[in-house]
Amino acid sequence: MKALGAGFATTLRHLWRKPVTEEYPEYRRALPERSRARIVLTHDPDGGERCVACYLCSGVCPVSCISMQAAEMPDGRRYAAWFRINFARCIYCGLCEEACPTAAIQLTPDFENIQRDILKLVFEKEDLLVDGCGKDKTYNFYRWAGVATAAGGKGAHEREAPPVRVRSNLP
Repeated sequence: MKALGAGFATTLRHLWRKPVTEEYPEYRRALPERSRARIVLTHDPDGGERCVACYLCSGVCPVSCISMQAAEMPDGRRYAAWFRINFARCIYCGLCEEACPTAAIQLTPDFENIQRDILKLVFEKEDLLVDGCGKDKTYNFYRWAGVATAAGGKGAHEREAPPVRVRSNLP
């Protein structure tokens, strides 16, 4: 009987207190600086697509939610003919962002991505491309990579040494 009274006393004590629950849409808690959510594809400073369709992001993805098809422009520059991310499967681990050599894939803190129809969570390249350069505003893969394009041949890019004949290094 004493325990029953103690239980009711506890209930009465908490009955008139202010609730500690924070109502989500009305109250938005500040996110941590390094929070990860929606994935975007960025452009390089020259306005071209950064993605070179190297398949590293899709290869490292633990849930296989990224797929793409590689294509090549007449000047030798590679791009993704189509690029698709299934956000219904994505676990926002960030491995795709770490694996991307061109900084094309970047995770943003935008986490409000809810749909009733699960097929609407499959984002195509047009849905993922953003106008800006993202976190690194000066990086351009083709200026540093040593890939021969219309902008320059091998050894003609910024801080790039001329190509070395591998056979000349042999004894």
